Amino acid sequence: MDRTDRALLAALQADSSRSVAELSERVHLSPSACHRRIKALEEQGVIAGYVARLDARKIGLPAEVMVEITLNSQSSEAMERFERAVCDFDDILECNLMSGGADYQLRVAAAGLDHYERIHRDCLSRLPGVSSMKTSFSLRRVKRFAGYSVP
Repeated sequence: MDRTDRALLAALQADSSRSVAELSERVHLSPSACHRRIKALEEQGVIAGYVARLDARKIGLPAEVMVEITLNSQSSEAMERFERAVCDFDDILECNLMSGGADYQLRVAAAGLDHYERIHRDCLSRLPGVSSMKTSFSLRRVKRFAGYSVP
């Protein structure tokens, strides 16, 4: 990956809705060369996909909740069962296997306490092998993930 690829990746992370013509001007390539590079980065898996980043508050999900999960067992079977179950619930936005005190950290968005209580009852409490849950509510997002710093 060269400097032009890095500049292209940074531009796409900032706004992937830009046209190839706009991107090509930004990274000083012809539109056809820019298009070829983008396709190559997609084929290599460097660009994993494109999504629209939504404002959770504006779609009625202002509460961001982090849930630390500890399992009864750390056997590969127990972890695989848990991970498969997590993927069945759309209310769980992210799940990370963690080092340290908890086994997993989940990120959930909710409309408020009543909605989170429903998610807890209908989703989180149904996850297999859970020994304990520790829930933390985000009071305010200080910095939003806006893409990776491309070295």
